[in-house]
Amino acid sequence: MNTVFSRAVGTMGLLGMSAVALAGEPKPATPHEPIGFVTGGVIGAFAAGPVGAVVGAGLGTWLGNRVHRAGDATKAEATVAALQTDKTELLGEKSTLQTEKNALAETNRSLTARLDDLTHKVQAAQTAREDGSEVLDGLQGDVLFRTGSAEITPEIAHQVQMLAQAVAKSPALKVRVDGYADPRGTVDTNMKLSEARANAVRDLFLAAGISENLLEVNAYGKSQSVAADSDGYALERRVRLTLQAKGGAAVAQVGERE
Repeated sequence: MNTVFSRAVGTMGLLGMSAVALAGEPKPATPHEPIGFVTGGVIGAFAAGPVGAVVGAGLGTWLGNRVHRAGDATKAEATVAALQTDKTELLGEKSTLQTEKNALAETNRSLTARLDDLTHKVQAAQTAREDGSEVLDGLQGDVLFRTGSAEITPEIAHQVQMLAQAVAKSPALKVRVDGYADPRGTVDTNMKLSEARANAVRDLFLAAGISENLLEVNAYGKSQSVAADSDGYALERRVRLTLQAKGGAAVAQVGERE
């Protein structure tokens, strides 16, 4: 009985000393540390007296810290995993955008070269003939567009304007502007898209000084489409420019079906 009483008194004394020590410590404890300290001290005191209380308190503090740190580590691992997933997705999107950018740049280079060649032909014909209308009659060039877009890149716009300036020197010529779309999407959507593309090119000619009565603007939507894959679709998202001598017969469009 005296032994149990003395252990209880010793335990209470240690708890009091522990409380004073903790109150005087400026360093904040982790949430699990005081609980582990007190619990370990009480268990240790009843198990092995004052010495056991000290050992038990130490073990309780250590275990409390381990539990707290284990919880933080689990949260940190989950955060790292989520960030890694986001990083992987962003890298995939970046790669896709870079591929599309490279493909568009290559298409622009090709179109610029073709329109530049057409401009040189116009200029050469004007040098060879008085107005070059007979030589230029039927010459064609295409302006291609991205999926669902009627936007013309600055490089292509510059080439169209150069062509328009050359055509302006041949008053016997007129320009046929035909807008097209690939087969994806509804009939109504593609018709409006082909009209927007044709009008975008027409506006460049008007800005270069070509009279509106020298421009014939048509839109065909997807009605002329014959493509069956993505490469073919790319060539059908276009505006075809056809130079015509005034009073001449209409030039048949490539790919036009009976």
